[in-house]
Amino acid sequence: MPFAAALSQHPLATHAVGEVAGEVLERLGEAPDLAVLFVSAAHAGAMEDIAAAVRSVLVPGVLIGCTASSIVGARREVEDQPAISLWAGRMATAVPLRLRAQHHDGGIAISGFPPADELPADARAVVVLADPFSFPADVFLDGLRDQLGVELPVIGGLASAARGPGGNRLVLDGTVVSDGAVGVILAGVELATVVSQGCRPIGDPMTVTRGEHQIVYELAGRPALERVQELVASLGPADLALVERGLHVGRVIDEHKLDYGRGDFLIRNVLGADREGQAVAVGDEVDVGDTLQFQVRDADSADEDLRQLMAAEQADGALLFTCNGRGSHLFGTPDHDAAIVSEALGGVPLAGMSCAGEIGPVGGRSFLHGFTASVALFREGPGGRGSTAG
Repeated sequence: MPFAAALSQHPLATHAVGEVAGEVLERLGEAPDLAVLFVSAAHAGAMEDIAAAVRSVLVPGVLIGCTASSIVGARREVEDQPAISLWAGRMATAVPLRLRAQHHDGGIAISGFPPADELPADARAVVVLADPFSFPADVFLDGLRDQLGVELPVIGGLASAARGPGGNRLVLDGTVVSDGAVGVILAGVELATVVSQGCRPIGDPMTVTRGEHQIVYELAGRPALERVQELVASLGPADLALVERGLHVGRVIDEHKLDYGRGDFLIRNVLGADREGQAVAVGDEVDVGDTLQFQVRDADSADEDLRQLMAAEQADGALLFTCNGRGSHLFGTPDHDAAIVSEALGGVPLAGMSCAGEIGPVGGRSFLHGFTASVALFREGPGGRGSTAG
């Protein structure tokens, strides 16, 4: 199998990195094409030494990594404790990325991503690890498609080890930085994605008949707030309690579909309401003609959603990017997402982290999410180095 992963909870960074690098080396051998490193906040100060040790022992073609509040390894999610997780794989091509955001009078420009005509011919996906305080991931994702014409799926997450600018650490090969983003373009590998947004629809889908930017004025020809009030009045006690904790809305991404199910909606929060104007504000840009359906989220919905999405998946290795608001905060017990993904895939090499925002595709387009579990699924191809099948 061309993938390997290891987790260490040793409190000393030197011991922990020695354990994970040694275990991956034993299972995979030297010089994998890609290594991905996840380091807890407790070890952030030693990131330069940790990265240097991984490069010395494993000699990866590309090394990327970042710090996080919780670290995923196998079926474990180590929350707020010392941990290092290392994942590595063999694939045809891994192109490193160092992404930066520059602010100017006209807005924000992202540098560091190659033009579409310079991408590998068999490019399959992009993995991105970003600092939430200095890198606008949503701007990057929009620009990738709309300005560069790149429609590759992007998966990854925002580092979550710090509460302010400069506190996170990102790794790209031999360099450790505290801003921007790092990533890798993957080519010649078979890769699929799962994005579990953890919500359950309530009511019926409705078309926006009047709206502007983030304000929905009318749904299916009637005032939007009136539609919400009508929906709330129809709910039972359990769903009503969930609405009181927070109402969400799903926007259909592919309007050509006739029926909508899991994976067809981009989930965003309902931000508020204007009683005088009978309008509803949502955390997304909406246009007339968009289809919306209101949603609720709780531990049971999130559990069911991830289990159903993973049930039919197969992989030989995986990376998991889960929200730092999930874990024991949402489910009451640790290891929830990691255990489901690991069990569904039969215990394949798995690593990842909790994120301050997760990146993954919905309906064929990549977005920045919240309260999501985004999974990259790698499959072994002919010759054990991945496949160019798309």
